[in-house]
Amino acid sequence: MNGLILSVLLQRLGIALISLFIVSLAVFAATEMLPGDVAEILLGQAATPDAVAGLREAMGLNEPAIYRYFRWLGGLLTGDMGTSYVNDTSVASMIGDRLSNTLKLAGVAALLSVPLAMFLGVTSAMFRLSPYDRIISFLTIAVISVPEFMLATGGVLIFAVYLQWVPALSLASEVSSFGELLRTFALPVGILTVTVSVQMSRMTRAALIDILSSPYVEMATLKGASMPRVVLKHALPNAIGPIANAVALSLSYLVGGVIIIETVFNYPGVAKLMVDAVATRDLPLIQSCAMIFCFSYLFLITLADIAGILANPRLRT
Repeated sequence: MNGLILSVLLQRLGIALISLFIVSLAVFAATEMLPGDVAEILLGQAATPDAVAGLREAMGLNEPAIYRYFRWLGGLLTGDMGTSYVNDTSVASMIGDRLSNTLKLAGVAALLSVPLAMFLGVTSAMFRLSPYDRIISFLTIAVISVPEFMLATGGVLIFAVYLQWVPALSLASEVSSFGELLRTFALPVGILTVTVSVQMSRMTRAALIDILSSPYVEMATLKGASMPRVVLKHALPNAIGPIANAVALSLSYLVGGVIIIETVFNYPGVAKLMVDAVATRDLPLIQSCAMIFCFSYLFLITLADIAGILANPRLRT
């Protein structure tokens, strides 16, 4: 690795850290602007003003916001996410109980969406402007144009309500056999896989078509090489960088998709935990969950940026 690549990578990592700091400011400010008083919500409507004032003092809510922000940020840097206002338990333990469920959902969706997207993107580029390519392009654009919550709601209405093939709610605690596991996770994983793979396939197709217009690919075609051979042997190896970038960028959509899917299907993950925390104004839990999702998104975006840099031959020479 030469000095130029190293300096560019360090610059990207520095930008990612600065972005994460700005995101932490935005998350803290957004939670501070949530309507309602946390102390009043916890004590109920029958609470006296003295009791509310005492609870606010005990929780440190009377301190200036800047002090509370830096105390919260320092706790995050040392692994201390604070204590839940509602349950009086460690936020880290509450998130740890749900994080594995979210990782399972996102991991299975990623394992299914990447091969599917690669197949659709490569074959669409291989048979560009054919009826097959036009059908795949129409279907992918149609799926991209529909919001994820509408896809999830439509999936529930069709497959759970009318056809009754799968349950409408994904309750992982009720799974007792492999068949029930498939039925429970089929709909949320399917919706996530479809929404992510269509984005990835479009970007893969565009990257391959750009490579196929290169002079060396045209020369291979003029020499009589078949289109599958041109794509698989000449174009695809040189498109690994853009395709890796497309995969990382598309997987970043899992961050937003998991939040919607867990809410619609009542899936017991981190996103559902954060949504429930918003209803009870559990600020430490909301802030920690939001930072986990923001960090995951920034990590994938930075990974895509680094993949694009490492795949650039001009930087290597």
